[in-house]
Amino acid sequence: MSECEHLPGLPRPEPVAVHPTCPECEAAGSHPVQLRLCLVCGHVGCCDSSPYRHATDHFRETGHAVMRSYEPGQSWRWCYVDQRLV
Repeated sequence: MSECEHLPGLPRPEPVAVHPTCPECEAAGSHPVQLRLCLVCGHVGCCDSSPYRHATDHFRETGHAVMRSYEPGQSWRWCYVDQRLV
């Protein structure tokens, strides 16, 4: 993992999840796969292995570059802009 220019601007402490699961999947009656937490605003979305890819959609809609896994025991982070683990 490496640092990127998007990390210093993230809120500290990291935002609290605004929902326990992907609200867009829930509304669509779909089961989310591998949740992701936006480290800018706390939005929870499903990963790209889910049919709807809501975490990536959230990045495209907001420009919020960095997310982390929201799965138990995982703490890795991904920067959508740099397309790498950070």
